[in-house]
Amino acid sequence: MSFLLQNIPDGSVVLLHACAHNPTGVDPNQEQWKELCEVFKSKDLFPFFDMAYQGFASGDINKDAWAVRHFLDQGLNVALCQSYAKNMGMYGERAGAFSIVCADKEEADRVMSQVKILIRPMYSNPPVNGARIASRVLGTPELYQQWLVELKGMADRIISMRTQLREGLAREGSSKNWQHITDQIGMFCFTGLKPDQVERITKEFSVYLTKDGRISMAGVSDKNVGYLAAAMHQVTK
Repeated sequence: MSFLLQNIPDGSVVLLHACAHNPTGVDPNQEQWKELCEVFKSKDLFPFFDMAYQGFASGDINKDAWAVRHFLDQGLNVALCQSYAKNMGMYGERAGAFSIVCADKEEADRVMSQVKILIRPMYSNPPVNGARIASRVLGTPELYQQWLVELKGMADRIISMRTQLREGLAREGSSKNWQHITDQIGMFCFTGLKPDQVERITKEFSVYLTKDGRISMAGVSDKNVGYLAAAMHQVTK
């Protein structure tokens, strides 16, 4: 990725997933983020962070926000899109936040005027239901602590499902290396299934996933993980 960034025009805007990369589930580690940050500084690139899964990657909202905070600590101004659809269970509300860090008030005023021009024809006055719920949770100490516990519980469940799926494949007798299932992080997993294997697992076992082999780990449970492992083994052996 550093090589690719070195070869784009100076001053470019670069979209980054802050954590739980969708669709790969593969995130840079902290040392790699540091290396990327140096490239951004040397090329005067503008980081545009998409953070739709804060807390869903590791179960720790601070750990999942590390990359964004590191870029800010290094003096880079950023744009940040946050979604509360997943980590607050408000998918139907599509609640979120858009932040732009500016150098000073004068720049902030100019940016705000441009943002208003952009949002006017897009949505102008969005429903406030989801935003008010998010504000209530984040602004009430008791609810905030409850949310953190429940968020970690959901993240831990997904991590557990990854482990159970990998172990289930081993129990089925698969000789393939499925380590990528537990190496990846977040809601989605690239299984490594090829298009013909995806077609077969859908037709023969009623397991539905995208043609590139991506599954949502949020849909895997204690009740179906064994069946999924068996089906994956049958189409890949």
